Amino acid sequence: MKKAKFITPVVTAFDSNGNLDVQANKNIYDHLINAGIDGMLIMGSAGEFYAMSMEQRKRLIDIIIPYANERTKVIIGTGCITVEDTIELSNYAINNGAKDIIIISPYYFKLNDDSLEYYYDEIANAVKGNIYLYNFPDRTGHDLSPELTLKLLRKHNNIVGYKDTVSEMSHTRKLIKTVENEFPNFEIYSGFDENFSRNVISGGNGCIGALSNVYPKVFSDWVDSFNEKDLNKVSKIQNCIDEMAKLYDVSECFIPIIKKAMILKGVDMNDYCKTPLLQADEKQTGLIEKLIKQIDSITLK
Repeated sequence: MKKAKFITPVVTAFDSNGNLDVQANKNIYDHLINAGIDGMLIMGSAGEFYAMSMEQRKRLIDIIIPYANERTKVIIGTGCITVEDTIELSNYAINNGAKDIIIISPYYFKLNDDSLEYYYDEIANAVKGNIYLYNFPDRTGHDLSPELTLKLLRKHNNIVGYKDTVSEMSHTRKLIKTVENEFPNFEIYSGFDENFSRNVISGGNGCIGALSNVYPKVFSDWVDSFNEKDLNKVSKIQNCIDEMAKLYDVSECFIPIIKKAMILKGVDMNDYCKTPLLQADEKQTGLIEKLIKQIDSITLK
């Protein structure tokens, strides 16, 4: 088995006017790094990249790269709908110190494999840095298939990894089996927290999951116990993660819920989101508080 890793798709802190809250974002980064998380994905879906202007996205790159200062792995989300914008933001990130970027396939219209291949071909040829592919069919309307992924890997040695935000492990498992013989060092992560163990057992690298924003130490302990082959502890933490996953059920959109939970766990930040996302209301906050008490009763044993 490969060495397991858990990477946090980091939430982005904003002020009440939708501007970046610089200090709060630094507080979040410290919260994660100090807990020993393996890496941070900046401006993934949990980071509300889709609602940020190009200027804001560049500004956040300017903040995170020097502040992280290689204390943990940093992956920058640079996916845009157009090839041109994606290349511009990707090269901005690389030229300003980023070593790894992740690119979601274009969203809104369903695309066929020819269009997806063209999109990634153009970007991979123009960007001189490590690229992770980001597959999220529920949001893009199309699947970045294992077969297309293998085709891209055969052409571009700077495509180094893949985040598969698909709940069914059978999809991720097929991806692993399709590419592992030719590209054994290609990194494959699940996008659902509870699939971490299943991913690694199947030959993948771990997970990029948002619940680690709230309980990063639990997830870093999970990684350690897995790498140390402490299966009893792996199983115990899996049960905790399954309970933690109920946070996703509090609202149809999880981002305000995660932010409120982080505040309740002591992170110095506000829970403003890019509109039209709204802060957790009183009823939702009560549910979050109840879940945190239940989760804490498990994690603190």
